[in-house]
Amino acid sequence: MTGILPVMGAAFPAAVAAAFGAIVGSFLNVCIYRLPIRRSIVWPASACTACGRPLAWYENVPIASYIALRGRCRSCREPISLRYPAVEALTATMFALGWWLYGPGVLLASRLVFGCALIVLFEIDREHQLLPHAITLPGIVVGFAFSLFTEPGWQSSLIGILVGGGSLLAVGYTYFWLRHEEGLGMGDFKMLAMIGAFLGWQLTLVTLMMASVVGSIVGVLLIVSKRGGLKSALPFGTFLALGAAAAATVGPRLLAWYLGRW
Repeated sequence: MTGILPVMGAAFPAAVAAAFGAIVGSFLNVCIYRLPIRRSIVWPASACTACGRPLAWYENVPIASYIALRGRCRSCREPISLRYPAVEALTATMFALGWWLYGPGVLLASRLVFGCALIVLFEIDREHQLLPHAITLPGIVVGFAFSLFTEPGWQSSLIGILVGGGSLLAVGYTYFWLRHEEGLGMGDFKMLAMIGAFLGWQLTLVTLMMASVVGSIVGVLLIVSKRGGLKSALPFGTFLALGAAAAATVGPRLLAWYLGRW
């Protein structure tokens, strides 16, 4: 009995964090849907994207409503995208793991805000090949503001902004100069600058390395499967999001291991 109580005591805050995360995930879905079409994310209230009927409060309960409605609108019976419960579940998991990894504090808040931004950018870039300035530019400011009080520190954050944004900008201009065509979107370097603000310059380089490796693997697989070619446009922001998520969690240990070999 004495062994069960500490486990239950640790599990309850994580469960609360997960529930709050699912609610935040519901809001992230609003951002993912409305930002690309330039609609307000606060008004009007949520409605069916097919028939436009405003949703009742009990149709907006994260994950549970999707299951209860069996993935269809109650009025028009049009399918509801699986993205909605998936984003809610992912955000809930992120909040629970964040609580477990970092505990309460400024670093937890920083990582959760950063993670929410990555989820929105990943989905929008995957669906629309777009990285909204409404996320990346404020993200640079917010990430730097957090660095004044927690990791990675303001100096590393500032260098990360310059290295992150500058490196991709240089690559983009070099590619354009050599090939006379755009290789990277302007949103990519702003996103990497945001990543630099939150993670610092060292983990920004780790992010870029991981994103490049994964992007190259996906590109080769598309060519081999004949689903794409050398000029196929890949949403690089999705790879940056995956690389940044990995860098924020396992990046410090990976970096320590690598530097230890030298």
